[in-house]
Amino acid sequence: MTFFLHVVLPILGAGVLGFLGFFLGFQYRKKVAESAIGSAEEEATRIVNEALKEAKNRKKEILIEAKDEIHKSREEAEKELKEKRAEINRQERRVAQKEETLDRKISSAEKKEESLNSKLRSAEERLSEIEKAKQAEMDKLEKISGFSQEQAKELLLENLGGELDHEKAVMIRNYEQQLKDDCEIKAREIISGAIQRCAADHVSESTISVVPLPSDEMKGRIIGREGRNIRSLETLTGVDLIIDDTPEAITLSSFDPVRREIARLTLEKLIFDGRIHPARIEDMYEKSKRETEQKIRSEGERAVMALDLHNVHPELIKLIGRLHFRTSYGQNVLDHSIEVGQLCGLMASEINANVALARRGGLLHDIGKAMDHEVEGSHVQIGVDIAKKYKESRDVIHAIQAHHGDVEAKTVEACLVQAADAISAARPGARRENIENYIKRLEKLEEIASSFNGVDRTFAIQAGREIRIMVRPEIINDDRMVLLARDIVKKIENDMEYPGQIKVHIIRESRSIEYAK
Repeated sequence: MTFFLHVVLPILGAGVLGFLGFFLGFQYRKKVAESAIGSAEEEATRIVNEALKEAKNRKKEILIEAKDEIHKSREEAEKELKEKRAEINRQERRVAQKEETLDRKISSAEKKEESLNSKLRSAEERLSEIEKAKQAEMDKLEKISGFSQEQAKELLLENLGGELDHEKAVMIRNYEQQLKDDCEIKAREIISGAIQRCAADHVSESTISVVPLPSDEMKGRIIGREGRNIRSLETLTGVDLIIDDTPEAITLSSFDPVRREIARLTLEKLIFDGRIHPARIEDMYEKSKRETEQKIRSEGERAVMALDLHNVHPELIKLIGRLHFRTSYGQNVLDHSIEVGQLCGLMASEINANVALARRGGLLHDIGKAMDHEVEGSHVQIGVDIAKKYKESRDVIHAIQAHHGDVEAKTVEACLVQAADAISAARPGARRENIENYIKRLEKLEEIASSFNGVDRTFAIQAGREIRIMVRPEIINDDRMVLLARDIVKKIENDMEYPGQIKVHIIRESRSIEYAK
């Protein structure tokens, strides 16, 4: 009992007190939570009410603004509609006025047409009377002369044609003889021996270069990982590398022959070295560029030495060397310029002209082609500017300016440059030409000559530079030969395109053959 009173009872009392405290605390917190929830609900209700009020107010404002906008749009539409109606009314008035004007014009035109028809009928009647009177007069003339109208025409034309042919032939011969007697320059230009004494090589050029490879495996190394090597090559050189199924070869394509040559040298060096990567490509490109510049300089010096020229500016020598990498219709421009200079020197020595000046003008006549597309203007004007820049003489500048007939040639040396330029370009084999086109041109030449009456046979010779024509002597007489040659020349000039000039050679031969038995 004592144990119960001293031990158990205090423990039970403490437990009851603890439970009572927990219950009271729980009730207090519940009241506090319910109070907070009530406040939150009141706040939420207040916020919702305010939002609804604000939405209603905003809705009213939007409705008011929309009504104002609709009113403005309606006013603008009504205004625009009024303007369009006014414009339509104006146009209707204009159309009505034009219709009235057109009706008046139609009425006037109908009256004029009636008047013209009346005049036309009167004119036809008068013309018929005139024709009858003319026929009556012609009948009288036929009775008096004893010839019909057609016979009289044929007789008159026959007599007149023979007299005119003879007079024209005599006049043409007189003019040609007068020109031969008065013009000594024309005689000096006819120096065929200069062409025979000058023999020049010809090399056909193109816009691509082919680089041989030791094996097809090299193509992959040139392309590089993810194409970095070929991109580096194309970026540095400005040349397209064409790698296709062609065995052991790569094609370089570019219209700039200097770039193409640098790219070719670069690629050959890389293939020989075997180490192909962007840094090595840049090194080989710089070396190839220096080698190409050295070759340009040496080619310019070679050209100057070949023509024995002196006091040529070093920069001008470089430009001359660049012509080695330029082509015109497949003809190397530097070789063409050297050939023109040699021809000019040979012809100048024959006519006692200034040989050194003629050679210098011949070598520099196409110097404008050494510049690229960045310099604007024709190669003639560019060449004149270059010659002035490097202090060339006035006669050399004039020869450059006149070699294509842009200005009239005023010196013998300028005429020689013109003639030598035409000779070099027109020489058979000098410029690339398709064999089919070449044959067609010869056939066309013979066809033109054979189309004339009295021509028996034609032969195109000298690579199309001369055509020999055999005529029938019973149809073409000596006077008619001169006119026939001139007619054929005119038809060739009108119907054909050709470099240089074509000689028309007409041969008339009479033969009499008998046999002694």
